[in-house]
Amino acid sequence: MPEGDSVWQTARRLDALSGQVLTGRDFRIPSLATTDLTGRRVLGTVSRGKHLLTRFQDGITLHSHLRMEGSWDVATPGSPWRRAEHEVRAVLRTEKTQAVGYAILLDIVPTEAESSLVGHLGPDLLGDDWDPVEAIRRLQRFGHVSVGEAMLDQRNLAGIGNIYRAEACFLAGVDPHTRVDAVRNLPKLIAIAHQLLDTHRDRHSRITTGDRRPGRRLWVYRRHGPCLRCTTPIRTDELGSDGQERTVWWCPSCQPPALASDPADPSGHS
Repeated sequence: MPEGDSVWQTARRLDALSGQVLTGRDFRIPSLATTDLTGRRVLGTVSRGKHLLTRFQDGITLHSHLRMEGSWDVATPGSPWRRAEHEVRAVLRTEKTQAVGYAILLDIVPTEAESSLVGHLGPDLLGDDWDPVEAIRRLQRFGHVSVGEAMLDQRNLAGIGNIYRAEACFLAGVDPHTRVDAVRNLPKLIAIAHQLLDTHRDRHSRITTGDRRPGRRLWVYRRHGPCLRCTTPIRTDELGSDGQERTVWWCPSCQPPALASDPADPSGHS
């Protein structure tokens, strides 16, 4: 699934429509098939966590979510589509620009009702109003849950996904299985997550190690073999419940479990 930095970059691409009047549209979703936005001026696109909000004059917002494999391609009108036609869900056209959305979820709501779609989200790691104190407060409400699960819950902090979850936990020295209430320096972990997304929002490749060589760009995510720091074999597991399991990677040496004597986590593991 695209993470907050990719969604932020997508919003910047869609901003190519800003100030232009829509001359054509094609929504390939039954619920929107007859919705006509032509003649409306595009005001701009903003990202909110993993959501995109494209606003039009007259108080209309097109909401899109990239899901696991979705994307928006922006080019000149008439440009060939970059993915198969059966994946197309939306086409927006102006005199100068064509935006094609592939494999995305779509909704149209009054702009004043955007909160019905994104109001449940926690502080946006890439938002102008990023609030680490509020993010930590929300995480602490789930003190009994593993920090790895809590970090991916977009109600706590919006925009982080599996890649930055794995890398932030490694850099903070936190086992992702550790209960939230047993993490000794939660502000540090959240600061690292914010720094990772903020650093990469203007980049098209993710490098958390500082090493650009293939196979050495990320500390633990999808790494099989020795830890780049200590050579201990990287471990992998499925973390989550109720059908929301996601693979997690960690180094058991660089990210030791909480101490068994810790009263907040007597088992040393969640």
